[in-house]
Amino acid sequence: MDNIPTLKEVEQQGRDRLFPSLTNPNWLVLRERRRIFNKWLAQLPSTNLDVLDVGGRLQPYRVLIADRVRRYIAVDLRPTPLVDVMARAEQLPLIDAHFDLVICTQMLEYVAQPSLVIDEIYRVLKPGGKLLLSVPSAAPDAGEESWRMLPAGLHSLMSRFHPVEVVPEGSSVLGLFRTVNVCLDLFARYRTARSLYRHSIAPMVNLAGALMENLSGRRNHQFTVNYSVLAQK
Repeated sequence: MDNIPTLKEVEQQGRDRLFPSLTNPNWLVLRERRRIFNKWLAQLPSTNLDVLDVGGRLQPYRVLIADRVRRYIAVDLRPTPLVDVMARAEQLPLIDAHFDLVICTQMLEYVAQPSLVIDEIYRVLKPGGKLLLSVPSAAPDAGEESWRMLPAGLHSLMSRFHPVEVVPEGSSVLGLFRTVNVCLDLFARYRTARSLYRHSIAPMVNLAGALMENLSGRRNHQFTVNYSVLAQK
């Protein structure tokens, strides 16, 4: 079994995902996701939220609603000090209609049958409860994933929910710059080379991508590399 990270380590990983450094090759997408999630979470009416985080070993977005949560439960297969329940997302050991909000970010691509996870999330949500989801549509193979998601497939998965909003985490321009950055980072295979890349070229690619994203008007989304989803039971 892998060593279990410390609370300090997982909290830092969560902060790095919510507020990524400019040296992070995923900076463009993570920044855009935070903007989208902030907007959606601000629309939630309740101040006493029962929240479930599926795949919640890091919980980067918990701080966005920290003052509005009554109870926060994290489910994951990997143990960290933040995980409350170790279980498969396809078989959540939780009662029906209990949660106001379910957060599920960047984990659906790892399961063999994503529809089973969505069915379980639907089951544990209260009527009117919301699902906040983030999934990749284009990314290098890390060796463990099974899926990449596109809007039509996401709407099909969410067919029991209404309404469903699928939002691209950036345009095709952002997707291009993020993909270039991630691929170049992969080519820098050794630790020293990767560190040098991240502290020299990666920030310039990120800044160039942000500039071109704004100049483009965000009109084309054919090569969006991630999607955020807001769905209501």
